[in-house]
Amino acid sequence: MWRDYARQSGSIAIDRAAFEALTGDLRSNDLALWLADPTEAPGVQQALLALAGPHGAAGAESAQGTGGLLEFGTATQIRAISLKIFDRSFAVTYWLQAVAIGIGLFGVAASFSAQVLSRRKEFGLLAHLGLTRRQILGVVALEGTAWTTLGAMAGLGLGLVVSVVLVKVVNPQSFHWTMDLMLPWGRLLLLCLAVVLAGTVTAWLSARAAAGKDAVLAVKEDW
Repeated sequence: MWRDYARQSGSIAIDRAAFEALTGDLRSNDLALWLADPTEAPGVQQALLALAGPHGAAGAESAQGTGGLLEFGTATQIRAISLKIFDRSFAVTYWLQAVAIGIGLFGVAASFSAQVLSRRKEFGLLAHLGLTRRQILGVVALEGTAWTTLGAMAGLGLGLVVSVVLVKVVNPQSFHWTMDLMLPWGRLLLLCLAVVLAGTVTAWLSARAAAGKDAVLAVKEDW
């Protein structure tokens, strides 16, 4: 078994002698070589060019021979080019990810701002009971941490489910190729921590007004 990065559609591998017997076609346009030592690839390329050179046809190609028509590519090079094209095709997903995070943080800010306005009396009562402004901000920041942590865990779980569906179902059915599912746990955890941190800071900034003088005076409405 081997990885074929040169074809998007499926292909059938059969013995060359059987192919020639069935089709009568003696031409070849692809040649794959498995080298015992991959570092010998440049030397093998030069040897193939030298071997194909004397077999050029008459005309403009006679100076270089058939060797001038050969194109070489190692598995590493073909894989790198394929992955580069793949990453370029999905580059928009990184922008969508940033937009989704921005929208989520805006939602967190709007939600906690609304809670701050509706809970002014609660914060004012806490201030009367002796909680300092820093402690009240800490309470709201912890709430923001809890909610964004739950959101990050839910988003991570849903993202993993979508990834499995794309890799195991959509790719084989729609694009006719397969790929291994490799999860960058380090990057995912850093992203989740960044989202939680951003959500906590957003909640803290939204709650700064809750610990002010207006929150303390709001308790007077119940007297």
